[in-house]
Formats: sequence, structure tokens, C-alpha cells
Amino acid sequence: MILLRCRATRLVDEGFPGWVEVVLRDAHGRMWTMVDKCPIFGDADLGPETVFPVEVTLECRTLDFIAEGRPGGVVKVSTDPHHVAAEDGTDEFDVLPEQLLIVGGGPQGP
Repeated sequence: MILLRCRATRLVDEGFPGWVEVVLRDAHGRMWTMVDKCPIFGDADLGPETVFPVEVTLECRTLDFIAEGRPGGVVKVSTDPHHVAAEDGTDEFDVLPEQLLIVGGGPQGP
């Protein structure tokens, strides 16, 4: 599983399951805001007692690797596994490799 590191900036709704505002800075420095249910953003226990901002993760899938003359390049990812999108509907982002976490193993080959 591939996780995208983001920052939760505030709790939008405390009711179950809770909604949180999350900000992502892409590889080009653009800030993207997403609002969705707290459980979608990893294992962070987000609630009224949370001191914001706090790092959270969001499951994503990789679409492409772009060299772009940067050390380490840029990775194009999609946040569609949980149907999460920025306020304008964007769900594909160029991010730096260090913004990604690889968790667990995939299926083993023969």
C-alpha cells in the first residue's frame, strides 16, 4: 500500500465519524485542500482534543514517474482509492518521493 503524507489542519465536524480539513503541498509548491472523513486519513486519532496541524496519511496509487530534472524526480499519484479529491475535484497530484510511504508488502510472485 502506498500512503501520501499530508497535514490535517482543523476538524470541520466533530460528529461521527468526524470530518477533517487536510492540506497537501505538491511538488510544485501548490497547496491543495481536501475535506473528508477522519478515518480515511490513516491511523491518526483525530478529534476535538487534537492539536493541529498534525501529519496524516492518505492511501493513493502511483500513476507515473517524472524525472523533471529534480533529484529523485516527481511521482504522479491519484487519491482515488477512497474517492478523495481537492475542493476543485482534482484527484491527481505531482508529489516528491519523500512524501510517499510504502507500507506492507504486495502479493508475492511465484
